[in-house]
Amino acid sequence: MNTTSPARSCLLAGGLLGLTGVALGALGTHALAATLTERGMSHAWDTGSRYQLYHAVALLGLGAWAQANGTGARAIGWAARLWTIGVILFSGSLYGLALTNQRWLGPVTPLGGLALISGWLCVVIGAWQHEK
Repeated sequence: MNTTSPARSCLLAGGLLGLTGVALGALGTHALAATLTERGMSHAWDTGSRYQLYHAVALLGLGAWAQANGTGARAIGWAARLWTIGVILFSGSLYGLALTNQRWLGPVTPLGGLALISGWLCVVIGAWQHEK
């Protein structure tokens, strides 16, 4: 596996998102619990953490699939990029909103969601290309 392979990129992104997702989830549950509850933002933090961890695991699976199959690599690479960007926008905006109450972050969340959905579409495309 070379250093720029889709498998390596997926595994690196998945590992980083998993690491930070667990850390941020714990931070929200413990150190920030009172602040988030007071602001009524515990649910927003939990949602951001959950989606981050879901996509970290999905990236690990995608990396394993890409390493084993090698085909559909272009679509798989795009899925990894879109999921990473999506998590940064979706979860990041929820974390920011929960901590700062800056309402301008609200419209960023659906953009992240759109990137996450687009990443899943790329997975479908990559699987379709693999079958051909």
